[in-house]
Amino acid sequence: MEKDFQRILDRMTKAGLDVDKMPRRDFVKVAAGMVGLSATLAACGGSGGNSGPALQQWYHQYGEAGTQQAVFKYAKGYTKANVKVQWTAGDFGTKLSAALVAPGGGPDIYEGGPSLAAVKANQITDLSDLYTPDVKSDYTDTILNSLTVNGKIYGVKMVTDTGVLYYRKSMLQKAGVQPPTTFDEVIAAAKQLTSGNVKGIFVGNDGGIGALQGLALWSAGHGNDFIVNNKIAFDNDRTALAFTKMRELAKSNAVLLGSPTDWFDPSAFTQGLAAMQWTGLWAMPAIIKALGDDFDVVPWPALDSQGIPTTFLGGWAEMVNGKSKYIDQAKAFVKWLWIDNVADQQDFNLDYGFHVPPRKSIAAKATKLQSGPAAKAVQYLDQYARYTSPLWDANMATALNNAVSNIVKNGADAKTEVHNAAQQANAELQKILS
Repeated sequence: MEKDFQRILDRMTKAGLDVDKMPRRDFVKVAAGMVGLSATLAACGGSGGNSGPALQQWYHQYGEAGTQQAVFKYAKGYTKANVKVQWTAGDFGTKLSAALVAPGGGPDIYEGGPSLAAVKANQITDLSDLYTPDVKSDYTDTILNSLTVNGKIYGVKMVTDTGVLYYRKSMLQKAGVQPPTTFDEVIAAAKQLTSGNVKGIFVGNDGGIGALQGLALWSAGHGNDFIVNNKIAFDNDRTALAFTKMRELAKSNAVLLGSPTDWFDPSAFTQGLAAMQWTGLWAMPAIIKALGDDFDVVPWPALDSQGIPTTFLGGWAEMVNGKSKYIDQAKAFVKWLWIDNVADQQDFNLDYGFHVPPRKSIAAKATKLQSGPAAKAVQYLDQYARYTSPLWDANMATALNNAVSNIVKNGADAKTEVHNAAQQANAELQKILS
């Protein structure tokens, strides 16, 4: 064990990390990532075999059956490089972060979302030249803006995800409940729908701290956001009210806790453990299979009459590592798969779960998304979707998450917690911008 620990220390030091000055939480996270990285690479299988340079491509572990086989198939179909796919189980973010700072610099191609921190660390490459006028016009401004840092586009969107509040039509009808349109109506409906072994709503096993904090913040109104014009934009009474409503919901005894799976999996909803559940569009095929047409969807409701309905612009973008030895070849592969290759984009977005193809021309042909609840979800995505700024980083997220947790779990004063989180986030933001 002692030798293993020393090897980890050596790797972190070689990666340029000052382990003596590193906060304990960060040390544990990076060290754990390096341990996980070793195990991941030991189990790595190749899907290449073609001629040309060897390119490493990393994916996180998608939940839908068939996706792993699909990405190996795509890589094999590319003839200009030997693309070796790494399907990364577990904490993808920690393992990827460890790989990007380790000797060798990590994979050539990986999925995620652009950030200013990654630009400064040379962990992503400017892909603006892949966007000819015809290509650029085939994406919405929202998608392009979410990939842009300092005027340059650093990713190509692979899948677009969004979330909706699913509800059982028969359960609401029996209870005489209308689909909620405000946060107070969510709380009232959840209470009224709670009966016997059925809870009114499921928003995650943490009571919604993770899944709802961004939605609650956005639902307070158009001006509410994480960062606007390079400034923290949530230090206000509306945000405090939204997080107070999160606590009210969590303490209502109408929220399902202890589900075998978390909010991103529809099992709690399909098994009848909750009458409503916040989860993703990706879960809809499984819900249709289990419930037929006995469900419908709404966006996350407005905070109140002054607020707005909301959802998230999610999904993944493909990015090229700025430290790759084969940047041009990696960019060519990304263009081939995620811009030019219509068939595989349709396959990955629609044949396993439901995602919205990022290209407008491909989305327009997605017949599975053109009727029923799926069409509503796409409409909500177009109307209400929000995304976090590329300036928002993990340290800021931790500050806000701690504040929301303290409000929801401990009943801490919401205005004080929001203000303190904003102060911490602003200090971090100034470091990034300097």
